[in-house]
Amino acid sequence: MSTVRFDPARGLRGTVEPPPDKSMSHRAALIGGMSEGETQISNYLDAADTNSTLAAVAALGADVARDGTSVVVRGVGPRGTVVPDADIDVGNAGTLMRLLPGWLAAQDGRAFTLDGDASIRRRPVDRIATPLRLMGARIDATDGRLPPFTIHGTALRATTYEMPMASAQVKSCVLLAGLLADGGPTTVVEPQRSRDHTERMLAAVGATVRRDGLRVSVEGVESLSATAIRVPADISSAAFLIVAAVLVAGSDLTLRAVNVNWTRTGLLSILDRMGAVVEGEREADPGDAVPAVDPVSDLRIVAGPLQATTVEADEVPLAIDELPLVALLGVFAEGETVVRGAQELRVKESDRIATVVDGLTALGAQIEATDDGFVVTGTGSLRGGTIASHGDHRLAMLGAVAGLASREGVTVEGMDAAAVSYPTFERDIATLIAR
Repeated sequence: MSTVRFDPARGLRGTVEPPPDKSMSHRAALIGGMSEGETQISNYLDAADTNSTLAAVAALGADVARDGTSVVVRGVGPRGTVVPDADIDVGNAGTLMRLLPGWLAAQDGRAFTLDGDASIRRRPVDRIATPLRLMGARIDATDGRLPPFTIHGTALRATTYEMPMASAQVKSCVLLAGLLADGGPTTVVEPQRSRDHTERMLAAVGATVRRDGLRVSVEGVESLSATAIRVPADISSAAFLIVAAVLVAGSDLTLRAVNVNWTRTGLLSILDRMGAVVEGEREADPGDAVPAVDPVSDLRIVAGPLQATTVEADEVPLAIDELPLVALLGVFAEGETVVRGAQELRVKESDRIATVVDGLTALGAQIEATDDGFVVTGTGSLRGGTIASHGDHRLAMLGAVAGLASREGVTVEGMDAAAVSYPTFERDIATLIAR
């Protein structure tokens, strides 16, 4: 576990391309494994979580070849998996743990056990087990809801599943299972829209995907056609650089080729309300259309005085990974910043409500936890101190950004956790500060 200190900065200046999109890299590898032929993935994220997904796909029989950020997956088709000799190790990858069972649940007559690190073993799987069981799947989990768990493949039935809370991971799991289910389309009804990378990629490989408001449906398939997929820069990783540039006076930062899919740009809308300006194109809501690609844009950050805001439940799925940064922004904003309807934060790599509130409080913030979010009283500055990552990559990077914007600097314990999604984070920060 590495300990790194981040001192107050005088500005982040320059141009950088953030790492490839983590969510899309996971999905590209999984859908490549389910397809027939060669899926050519360019700009694949080389990080711990996404490498776990490549290893899982290879363990299931796909041929995976890699040259830097270029990956070729020769898939086994929707129903052609083999049973690995050992448990499938998902590492720390919650996305892999929740998406892969949708595919495996339909592998009739085969059983697969998924396990991971200590953090994964605390993350519940009942939210995917519930809809899969409605479709006829059998899942045996530790204590009824935790990893390690075993999926016994069977013939699945199409269903309509109304989600109790918005989650792109749960939605994607059910849609992948729906591709292999009998009896008509499988439909997921979301309470709010969530990121739609799975739907777009499935459309790109030939699946029939339909959206009607908050309802998204897939038809069963016999095969999926491999295609070429380019992964854009990850806006969730870019968010840490964006917020650092907003908070650190004297910054002039441009980020290249960032994914601006409208289901991922919730933070940018929050920043608009708070008074910061992020220049660049953004995708408009395409309505019921299901585009087959994700749009990209260069983004330039222009800081300004910040005003407090309230983030309601309908915005949460569009900014779920960036909400810890909203807490930090609230420290520097005038007024009271409130986040509601974010219970999902409690089942991430850490309980991100508890760890963010405790971590920022230790640095001098005035912040209180609620059952479904937090309330931050803006003071205009942050003292600094020490924050622990708890093995959570986003909490590690939050501490780093807090240090750059603080009066006294911040020591991050467990900074190596950032490698899960942004392996070059420290290097990029150092380069931008040096300029």
